[in-house]
Amino acid sequence: MVEITSPSAVRAVMSRYGLSCRKSLGQNFLVDQNIINKIIGAADLKKTDLVVEIGPGLGALTVPAARRAARVLAVEVDRGLQSVLAEVLEGAGNIEIIGADALEVDYDEMVEKKTGGAYGRGAGSYKLLSNIPYAITSPLLIHLLTGRFHFSLMVIMVQLEVAARLMAAPGNRDYGALSVVVQYYARPEKLFRVPRTVFYPPPGVDSEVLRLTVRPRPAVDVRSEGDFFKVVRAAFSQRRKTLLNALAGAGLAVSREAWQEILGQAQIDPGRRGETLSLQEFATVTECYLDYRDTGGN
Repeated sequence: MVEITSPSAVRAVMSRYGLSCRKSLGQNFLVDQNIINKIIGAADLKKTDLVVEIGPGLGALTVPAARRAARVLAVEVDRGLQSVLAEVLEGAGNIEIIGADALEVDYDEMVEKKTGGAYGRGAGSYKLLSNIPYAITSPLLIHLLTGRFHFSLMVIMVQLEVAARLMAAPGNRDYGALSVVVQYYARPEKLFRVPRTVFYPPPGVDSEVLRLTVRPRPAVDVRSEGDFFKVVRAAFSQRRKTLLNALAGAGLAVSREAWQEILGQAQIDPGRRGETLSLQEFATVTECYLDYRDTGGN
């Protein structure tokens, strides 16, 4: 195995393969050994752990993860980088490169197939690592969490402003639908900031490393997760509007007058804005909405 942790090493290997860093795929390669060590340490890897790495790039996290864990499955969509990784990771018997789009992978199915059922649904949980490309951060997190895949935690690096959204509390300007989704399924922790200067090529913004520990059960009880998230998305769809106006204009098949009644039942002031509601308040509104919808308001 070869560790590529300097700008000159990145340039050399990319040049040898006739590749360039693809902005469309968010290819900014981490080249700071100290940051790499801190990320690996945050995952608390043990010799029994299976690691799924999303977007291994040139293997900066893959190599040290493989030294600590039982096995690493690295999901990479770029065929050019798959060829580079075959060279960089040569001789590593516990690493496998999976050529796939991270947004389309059924992670439990992949893990079960690759481990003979030792990890995945109804078996051992696994851990996720990712320096997530900025362009797919939100859809990837939603895919991973709403998919209810059987991983126990993920250590991720995201754009600084995205980290603020994931951690935001009700009433904070960064609080939104993504905050609710993440906090419903997991307990996010902000670990440390990563300056743009430790990447090659450097991105335009700094990053943050977070650890998301999956909750044994969601943060609040809801009858229908699908309807819960419909209500959440509707409440944030027009942030400048009151909660009543946002919900009434979201096309959820009940009238404005009905929403007035639903919010009254939930004991929520219709003049509040969606960004002020806690997860429990969203759950209460959803339950009252379902009661109204299922009984026709009777």
